[in-house]
Amino acid sequence: MQIEDTALPGVRVLTPRRFGDARGFFAETWNRQTLRQAGLDLPDFVQDNHSFSARAGTLRGLHGQAPPAAQGKLVRCGRGALFDVALDVRRGSPTYGRWTGVELSFQNGRQIWIPPGFLHGFVTLEDDTEILYKCTAPYAPETEIAVHWDSAGIDWPLAPGTRPLLSERDALAPPLAGFDSPFDGGDA
Repeated sequence: MQIEDTALPGVRVLTPRRFGDARGFFAETWNRQTLRQAGLDLPDFVQDNHSFSARAGTLRGLHGQAPPAAQGKLVRCGRGALFDVALDVRRGSPTYGRWTGVELSFQNGRQIWIPPGFLHGFVTLEDDTEILYKCTAPYAPETEIAVHWDSAGIDWPLAPGTRPLLSERDALAPPLAGFDSPFDGGDA
């Protein structure tokens, strides 16, 4: 497995090896031993999520959960393509308010590890896109946190003048400028 650092400490891009033939391919997307041998010791995962978006331009995020239910996420694309984003919201972090993004697709097989202390969001680049992700904590709606998708200077790959398809909750999320983060720089 190839593991790449990003501009944000702790956020990593993982690209599993694919073994293919005329039938298709096989890829091992998660193996604790392999990742430990590569120097990446991720926490235990307790929940798997699967999200489907019918239309390109569907934007979900930027979301997270506050401690003690903060989630780390290992995210991949099962079908289609998406642009996935991690936003650092750890107070006191030298990269607070900065983001990194990566294209995840069925074709490239890449994954992104987003540790606790970062908000997560994505926009679909193709119709009928599926996103799959492992979480380090179960869903706890009472701890949900969010910031508005366009308040952090993220360069979302949307056609000029195009507005994304949003949920009401995402459309009403507060801006990053007024966000009172529950994470300290050392929380992640």
